[in-house]
Amino acid sequence: MAAFGKIQSGLAGLDRALDSIRLGDNVVWQVGSVSDYRALARAFARQAVRDGRRVIYIRFAPHEAIFADDEAEGIVIHKLDPSTGFEYFTGEVHRIAAEAGREAFYVFDSLSELQTAWSADLMMGNFFSVTCPYLFELDTVAWFCIIRHRHSYDAVARVRETTQILIDLFSGEDEMYIHPIKVWKRYSPTMFFPHRLSLSDPDALFPLTDGVSVSAFYRLAGDPGDPGGARNLDSWERFFLEARDEAAKRPEDAARLVRPLAERLFGSDERFMKLVLGNCTARDLFDVKDRMIGSGKIGGKAVGMILARRIVGRALPDVASRMEPHDSFYVGSDVFYTYLVHNRLWRTRIVQRTEAGYFSEAAALREGLLSGTFPERVREQFARMLDYFGQAPIIVRSSSLLEDSFGHAFAGKYESVFCANAGASEERLAAFEDAMRRVYASTMDPSALEYRRLRGLHGQDEQMAILVQRVSGSLYGDFFMPAVAGVGYSLNTWRWHPDLDPSAGMVRLVAGLGTRAVDRTDSDYPRLASLDRPDLPPSGDGDRSVYCQRSLDVVDIRRASVVTLPLEETLSALPDWLCDIISERDYETERRLADSGGSARIRIATCSGAVSNGALTGDLRAMLRALEDEYGNPVDVEFTVNWKSPGEYLVNLLQCRPLQTPTIAAAARPGLDGDFVASLPEEDVLLWLVRDTMGPQLDCDVGAIVYIDPVSYYQMPFRDKPSVARVIGELNARYRLAGGKVVLFAPGRIGTTSPELGVPVSFAEIDAMGILCEVACSSAGYRPELSFGSHFFQDLVESGIFYAAVPEDGPPSRFNPGALSGLTDSFAALFPESNVPPGVVRVYEGAGFRFVSDVVRGTCLCARGIEA
Repeated sequence: MAAFGKIQSGLAGLDRALDSIRLGDNVVWQVGSVSDYRALARAFARQAVRDGRRVIYIRFAPHEAIFADDEAEGIVIHKLDPSTGFEYFTGEVHRIAAEAGREAFYVFDSLSELQTAWSADLMMGNFFSVTCPYLFELDTVAWFCIIRHRHSYDAVARVRETTQILIDLFSGEDEMYIHPIKVWKRYSPTMFFPHRLSLSDPDALFPLTDGVSVSAFYRLAGDPGDPGGARNLDSWERFFLEARDEAAKRPEDAARLVRPLAERLFGSDERFMKLVLGNCTARDLFDVKDRMIGSGKIGGKAVGMILARRIVGRALPDVASRMEPHDSFYVGSDVFYTYLVHNRLWRTRIVQRTEAGYFSEAAALREGLLSGTFPERVREQFARMLDYFGQAPIIVRSSSLLEDSFGHAFAGKYESVFCANAGASEERLAAFEDAMRRVYASTMDPSALEYRRLRGLHGQDEQMAILVQRVSGSLYGDFFMPAVAGVGYSLNTWRWHPDLDPSAGMVRLVAGLGTRAVDRTDSDYPRLASLDRPDLPPSGDGDRSVYCQRSLDVVDIRRASVVTLPLEETLSALPDWLCDIISERDYETERRLADSGGSARIRIATCSGAVSNGALTGDLRAMLRALEDEYGNPVDVEFTVNWKSPGEYLVNLLQCRPLQTPTIAAAARPGLDGDFVASLPEEDVLLWLVRDTMGPQLDCDVGAIVYIDPVSYYQMPFRDKPSVARVIGELNARYRLAGGKVVLFAPGRIGTTSPELGVPVSFAEIDAMGILCEVACSSAGYRPELSFGSHFFQDLVESGIFYAAVPEDGPPSRFNPGALSGLTDSFAALFPESNVPPGVVRVYEGAGFRFVSDVVRGTCLCARGIEA
């Protein structure tokens, strides 16, 4: 039949009144009860079966079935569960439609039940907005219903805008009335009059044209038990309004509201729910709702921040008195899907979710996310939020549903974007929307996709919520920054000195914005401190002028961007007492300068005044201990510290998540010490380290060794060095399939963005390497950094990768590349057309080495001749 061809609805009078239902029509009935819709839908389906149509019933609601099993002859029933989430449910409906093909007929359960399952009209409207056009393209006929007065005007308006036919259906004591609201591309002089319908005589459908009949109809239509102003509320808003009323009327019972409130805002993960029930009140959750844009969940990062603040507030009120209050906003996860629907990206999203399209369609979806627009009603809420912040800098942070959960940190996988929030209101809104787009687009970043795939999360409903936080800090001239920012760990798994207590926790500190605390920066080193002995740095007695910070990240208000400034330029704008907190004199460099005839006062950023402040380190230690005790798991946090005066500081707790720590699956091999190593032939010992290691307990054969020669790599042209990273990525893919432990020896910092400091691989290019060793080489300027506390560190731990920093300065540690001489280098055979010069990358497979580690002592050995 031709597109837009007429079909029979099973109600001849309805066909006459509407000039027939046509192929492509979506028919939405607005009803008082599902039973009214059921009678009409059954008539439609029976007629379609008689006409030889394919009839499909989409069954998903808890109400009585439209067709009982014994009444469904000729009807295919698909039972779906909307609690699986919007994305999966909608994808299943689209899959069913694609398999059924053209000119299939559909009956859906009440769409109002989707509002209940997804807690918001917004998502019900999104479902209809993406499903109705798809069915229209397939020349189907689909019947839906929504319950009158259950939805906001906005939701009904979206349905009306999208559907081809919208009809109000009213039921009286003895008869039914229909009132067509929209009939696309059809018209008659009486089409939009109310009509009286008799189910006993389907032909008897007549317009009400006399005054008496019309008055009777409007008395019926105007008495719905309308809840007045609540009628215009989204179900999301109505739920919270009713909860507030209940809490106000019966405050003694408010505690029982916490779970249902938290399930809507936070999700239903039981481990987090236990924390919420033990630490949050209904008032806390109403406060979250009051600072929310859109509906849905606020995501893992936001939940962790809120919980951490509540836990510290309850357990450590004195410490909490020295914490900055927060005034964050939350963009609900439903806004992410609404953005996809609004920008017609849903089809691309569906294809990208398939096995074939998971990587191949990601770039197209990313471009669409970067170039989309936000619905006007959402933009208005953005503008009101920005009015609240004024011109204070803000940060737009990812807070996906899976992020910062137990077992899946997603550290550094999604974007966080600073907004200087400067300029006219239109400029600030445009910059904020750009930041939102960047965070949304980061869901399609290759590293994020690979992370989800490797952890079996690629099929899960991963919506992106947003946490909007005021940037903590102060304005100094034209730039804005916190004095100190950092990450803290309640368990220090890198015990760089025997006097350290791992349970005391540790911090990784930088001056300025915290970007340098979580990223592997250029030539700078953050300050690491164990909270029981902050006077014992990992570098020992090493030169502090090497292991320090020389540049700061700040928000430049004038340029409306984040910039990196030299330390000396930043210090010139700070009061002297604050300079002493974040930096110290570099007397060693000054001495060397004087020896050569020069003279200058030189400062380096070491956060020395912060780590020597016993009150501050005590607060941080107590905070981390309280959080670990309540979580029942080690945690890591992000924070800032600002000073009002030399003795008065405030900590801002920005983030908290469960920390995965290296596991000790078995006891270490006994006798793994220097005497045992000395008993082995020197030429058989490739590596023996007594410190600077981190990772799981290992005792395994080595399947392959990949060695990047430091000097040869250094001598490569700068532009060619990334080609080494790509080769490592190809080897990584090879060994992922082959299995077995692979040891990678690479100069300097693995995963750096600066090729002159190391090999610029992405984590996805090394995630199958079981053991990573960063090799020092002073002649080439390569220094390893055991990046405890960085996003790179989180990836290592989650992937169970062992890490070692290989020093250059001899005993008691030992590194002997000569142990590889005489072995067959397989690189040329594996990469016969590679442009990497010979000798830069060497690959030794099946060389008979074994790798053994002792996590407690921090030692590891890689050698031949070790018995299993």
